[in-house]
Amino acid sequence: MPTFGFDGKKSPETQTLPMMSLREVVMFPKSIVPLFVGREASIKAIEAAVADYGKQIFLVTQKTPETEHPEADDLYRVGTVSKILQMLRLPDGTIKVLFEGVSRASWDPENDMIPYGEEEGDFPKAHFAVLDESKEATSEAKALIRAVHESLDDFGKVNKKVAPEAILAMSTIKDPGPLADQIMPHLKIEFSRKQEILEELDPSRRLERVYELLLGEIEIVSIEKRVKGRVKDQMEKNQREYYLNEQVKAINKEMGREDDPQAEALEMVEQLEAKPMSEENRERVRKEIKKMRTMQPSSAEYTVVRNYIDWVLDLPWDDIKDDKDVDIVQARTILDEDHFGLQKPKQRILEYLAVQTLVETMKGPILCFVGPPGVGKTSIAKSIARSMDREFLRLSLGGVRDEAEIRGHRRTYVGAMPGKIIQSLKRVKFNNPVICLDEVDKMSADFRGDPSAALLEVLDPEQNYAFNDHYLDLDYDLSKVFFITTANSLEGIPLPLQDRMEIIRLPGYLENEKVEIAKGFLMPKQLEQHGLKPENLKLSENAILDVVRYYTKEAGVRNLERELASICRKSAMKIVEEKNREKVISITRQGLQKMLGVTKFSYGEREEASQVGVCNGLAWTQLGGEMLLVEVVLMPGKGKVEITGKLGDVMQESARAAVSYIRSRSDLLGLKPNFYKQVDIHIHVPDGATPKDGPSAGVTMTTALISSLLNIPVRHDLAMTGEITLRGRVLPIGGLREKLLAAHRGLIKTVLIPFENEKNLKDVPKDILKDLEIIPVKTMDEVIDNALQAGSETVWHKKHGEAPVAAELLKDELQRPARQ
Repeated sequence: MPTFGFDGKKSPETQTLPMMSLREVVMFPKSIVPLFVGREASIKAIEAAVADYGKQIFLVTQKTPETEHPEADDLYRVGTVSKILQMLRLPDGTIKVLFEGVSRASWDPENDMIPYGEEEGDFPKAHFAVLDESKEATSEAKALIRAVHESLDDFGKVNKKVAPEAILAMSTIKDPGPLADQIMPHLKIEFSRKQEILEELDPSRRLERVYELLLGEIEIVSIEKRVKGRVKDQMEKNQREYYLNEQVKAINKEMGREDDPQAEALEMVEQLEAKPMSEENRERVRKEIKKMRTMQPSSAEYTVVRNYIDWVLDLPWDDIKDDKDVDIVQARTILDEDHFGLQKPKQRILEYLAVQTLVETMKGPILCFVGPPGVGKTSIAKSIARSMDREFLRLSLGGVRDEAEIRGHRRTYVGAMPGKIIQSLKRVKFNNPVICLDEVDKMSADFRGDPSAALLEVLDPEQNYAFNDHYLDLDYDLSKVFFITTANSLEGIPLPLQDRMEIIRLPGYLENEKVEIAKGFLMPKQLEQHGLKPENLKLSENAILDVVRYYTKEAGVRNLERELASICRKSAMKIVEEKNREKVISITRQGLQKMLGVTKFSYGEREEASQVGVCNGLAWTQLGGEMLLVEVVLMPGKGKVEITGKLGDVMQESARAAVSYIRSRSDLLGLKPNFYKQVDIHIHVPDGATPKDGPSAGVTMTTALISSLLNIPVRHDLAMTGEITLRGRVLPIGGLREKLLAAHRGLIKTVLIPFENEKNLKDVPKDILKDLEIIPVKTMDEVIDNALQAGSETVWHKKHGEAPVAAELLKDELQRPARQ
């Protein structure tokens, strides 16, 4: 019989039969399939086939199962001529039909379909042609048939839904085409792939593809059996545990126990599964819960394990407070509302917030605010949290000397607890707060460990994603926490810890800045705290300036706030005494002493006149910059050098270096080579009760010593800072801004600074620089030329060929009038 292929050409042997479309079912020749039919058109097609076409019908699969009334384009081009073996009508109007596939057939959707209603009946009919296929079995096909027969045995063993008789019947088929058609109805694959097999006309290729699908089905069925077996075993185990737990509940109830440990353990397991932690951590906690279930509640170890599990379950493992897109303008407004000045820290925070809005995840930075007390280090950390809409935590590390305060105690006794970091996260219930580690430079170490070393892991962005607390003994992610540390000085912070942090210095405030802070921040706060209205107390700006100058001496504003609080208290007492809440108290500069008493400090610390052996130095302290007066006197003696004023090792070494430098330059200064053997030198720094140390007093000591030896006064309106080498080089120093603030406060006009510190002048306010003459110097020669009240020809004798004058220095009258 001529074939009818996919080119759409008909042969003379075409036939016409009723057509019925199938949903997600593909009918194959030589196979018997029962189907339930409910569509009206399909039922009429079946009735017509039984009545008029010898029970023959053409079955074609729909491309889209959802289509209710398929058109020609909705059907595949290859179907199966089938025979209706049985038909049974059901009470609901549907019929159950048993079909047997006869042969493949092809039809043309454009020309071969007679649509609904064009001829008798309301069902479609189609012209089709039966497709021939080769029946010759090659040697390769015979080998393939044998392999399929062997696989059918395995398929029958793993798939109990296929009857053994069906497997036996398929094993007797020797032709590749019919064998493939018989196997296909038993495979659970998509109907589209079954349609591809139906359209394959080469029997050998068809069987090869069916063999591939058969092997895949065997593997899938085997996996399903294993999975079902595991699920069944787990269900049996769970049912057994449930039964035993119910028994335990009943026993506890009979014994009068209110709390059920087993029920608590099950509840803990449910909470644990809901926690977003790593599977490794979760498995370790499961073991602890399992251990707890086997313990007696009255035992001490039970309490330890129970507390541990409670800690783990209460921690916010990955609970993040939603970070909304940060409004930079609003954040800047918040920072400016809370703090006056501090532009550099504010700018750094705004940069971080800007980057955070551009990236989805960002490692929390570690900022270290370094500055004197009272400049707002901790309060700006609070403002950062408010601008980021995050929770804020403050941990004071001052005096902490136990490593367990950071890493926690090991879980070996009843009172063990996690470290302060983990405790704080439990309290705040979010894993991305702003944590301020206050006074990080005040930690110390002893036999219990070094807490600053424990902080290395906490503050290292490359390590803190897996922070291991000794108590938890689980890796905890701290990378989303915004850590801020504060310190008064870097000297107390170990270098490895400094390397983990970004240092931001907060310098002291200027006088005008303190006045603005008092007016805009401190006074409103104190008025509210003391129950006063703004109209009750009028404090003039000159009065505030006098409070800054004569009643406080600090870099910050803490003492200034105390003095303003004192004014508010005394004002409140007057109002209460007079019983007049509307009373207005005006305080001017003249009436300030009535409120605060006599002045505590003098404004302008420089000497009134230039003196021999007296030099103004500049020092940095934790309270900011200060004037450091150095005095030198000479006495007849045998070369003894005495240093007083409670100086540290560094300043004592600077004094000895100054003496050595002058001895090396004795010929240029007009001194005898052995001058130091005939005099005793006493170097003193006043205010002996205050410890002093630092590497910036060498220049000052050397100048004062040369002034005393040459009997030439040092300018009283000049101050200097810097360290020297034995060759007379002036080395750079730190804290230049604070030192210049102290010089400005002391009414100094000229300041000598190391040449290498000239670049740091950009950090100094312009209000300060305009009132000071800054002279950068490289060597001690330049310092002497600018500091002493004498010309170079008077100081440097050798330059002009003059004879040494050291003999004059050693006369009995050492206190002769100074040379001007």
